[in-house]
Amino acid sequence: MNKKVELQNLGVRNYKETWDYQELLFKRILDLKIKNRREKLNVETPNFLLMVEHPHVYTLGKNGDIENLLISKEELAKINATYYKINRGGDITYHGPGQLIGYPILDLDNFFTDIHKYLRFLEEVIILTLAEYDLKAERSEGETGVWLDVGTPFARKICAMGVRASRWVTMHGFALNVNTNLGYFDHIIPCGIKGKAVTSLNVELNRKEVPLAEVQEKVLKHFNHLFEAEFFKSETKSLKFTNKFK
Repeated sequence: MNKKVELQNLGVRNYKETWDYQELLFKRILDLKIKNRREKLNVETPNFLLMVEHPHVYTLGKNGDIENLLISKEELAKINATYYKINRGGDITYHGPGQLIGYPILDLDNFFTDIHKYLRFLEEVIILTLAEYDLKAERSEGETGVWLDVGTPFARKICAMGVRASRWVTMHGFALNVNTNLGYFDHIIPCGIKGKAVTSLNVELNRKEVPLAEVQEKVLKHFNHLFEAEFFKSETKSLKFTNKFK
């Protein structure tokens, strides 16, 4: 089992460009798995973790309700936001500057073949990260993601999650609000859950800004520990995929 994970810090990238890149990596891993099975080979499959920020964008999961987007296409343009219907689970969410986004593209055959456990591990990575800031983050029963003050009238979501998986290969991932402009959530019913608030790390800490690099370092530490992964870095200037796995 290959537990090496190529870490790619993509910086600020257009959502559609990054989604296409995810799809390319995802397909290459799937193709290699199929080839291994058909030709009775044992070539190691790679794993990736893409870390990125997006310009303002709303994404709707494959089973989401478009009614949860509360503004028109014309109004989207006025707030410099875009919209995409995509192929992950979950409903609608927002991505934007100041948000730490992670897209693990993993072959779970290299780790464990359990999607429920995979989601719980992603949540635990964020829970442990927030604990380092003295925040008690929790899961909310029946609602994927990470929350604060669960079970109270003040429950608020700080990290959204949505994944896609095929043949135990994953894509999409988590979006942790660090210095996020929460006003953009006013234009949606986040994750399709009415009556629940959202928050960000800087708001909870009453700080103007929390360094994204600092938060990422903590996230990677806990990801590495839980998944028993071994990271190696790749600074990607272009999202064009190389053919090294052919």
